[in-house]
Amino acid sequence: MKLALALISLITTTNAADWPRFRGADGSGNAGDTKAPTTWSDAENVKWKAALPGPGSSSPIIWKNRVFVTCYSGYGDGSDGAMEKLQRHLVCLDRATGKVLWDKAVAAEMPEDSYSGFLTEHGYASSTPATDGERVFVFFGKTGVLAFDFAGKELWKVNVGKESGNRRWGSGASLVLSGSNVIVNASEESQSIRALDKTTGKEVWKAPSASLELCYSTPALVTTNDRTDLVLAVPSELWGMNPDTGKLRWFAGTGISGNVSPSIVAADGNIYVNGGFPRLGAAAVKAGGKGDVTDSAIIWSSQNASYVPSPVVSGGHLYVVNDQGFALCLSAKDGALVYKERIPGASATGRGGKPFYASAVLANGLVYAVSRQNGTFVFDASPTFKLVAQNKLAGDDSQFNGTPAIADGQLFLRSNRAIYCIEAGSEKTK
Repeated sequence: MKLALALISLITTTNAADWPRFRGADGSGNAGDTKAPTTWSDAENVKWKAALPGPGSSSPIIWKNRVFVTCYSGYGDGSDGAMEKLQRHLVCLDRATGKVLWDKAVAAEMPEDSYSGFLTEHGYASSTPATDGERVFVFFGKTGVLAFDFAGKELWKVNVGKESGNRRWGSGASLVLSGSNVIVNASEESQSIRALDKTTGKEVWKAPSASLELCYSTPALVTTNDRTDLVLAVPSELWGMNPDTGKLRWFAGTGISGNVSPSIVAADGNIYVNGGFPRLGAAAVKAGGKGDVTDSAIIWSSQNASYVPSPVVSGGHLYVVNDQGFALCLSAKDGALVYKERIPGASATGRGGKPFYASAVLANGLVYAVSRQNGTFVFDASPTFKLVAQNKLAGDDSQFNGTPAIADGQLFLRSNRAIYCIEAGSEKTK
């Protein structure tokens, strides 16, 4: 029997002051009409820069006057340490100054996957934290899911499996909060989706399925006709689950086979899926329904897609900068390719010549796409490609793999070396 995921309630915009999880409050990457800076450099519009204890591909999250981000150190970070020295960090910073308020290091439980192959592309801190304003939740793969309070006290720790996928690529999905539960895609660790009680960490439900092999995407909550589903893209299918019980409500065959990394994005009652390997694919699926909805719910499919970065949707169009450095614009209505433009100045870096790893975010009609080593590209969210700016922090030659966060006019970037607060009117790094 095919299994599915629970859907997250989709709101069209996020709270302007907070960014509490991967790609914002609703996972869409849309900061609404919040105005973020369009240009910056080492000497312009950088409010502060804070050194991090190690690298990571996770995104920063924001809650009021706090910034949280995860990292790893001791192994696979260039220190030549043994695997047994691997530890992950949850770092809390003051939003106004960038001062590190606390740094909680958690020793990795052994054995871990070795730092080799595709795992070197993202490392051991790829899952973005999530917060409900009282607690911060982190997913550290085989070491488990942990909860901390805002003072840095560990509240609970729960193991969700210690297996490895057949590629040994490590954990990639981020946490999602749904009501009183923390939902984790533990596909790599135990081929399961689980819900844990936010207060105690007690398992509320577990949905196992072998179909979760090679599923690295983050679930999303999508509301259609007053019903909220937990939605997850897995190889060849899209699942809609009851977020309260983990039971499968519907599924649709997408034909996107192989590993699936991008998260879905939803708008106007439709869900948009990207991914696949070696053949990329994208699809639009009508949200909701019951049982097998393949014949009735698939709206369109396309080979114009992204391998890792997730898209944003605006004004009836999908926008994404794919791994190869092409900006794609597709019609949300029928999947027609509106444009495919190579981003100027985005040279190939990383495994397989992939210059982009982070997902795009949207703010005030502009798409922000972070490249690994050639800066952040800002372009219009319009059917005509117009590059607004390329912003590079020349003093940081490490990779930028984390998706940015945007909150209340500030943009937060993380590299393998530091985290930056970008704000208009800031003259130099503090």
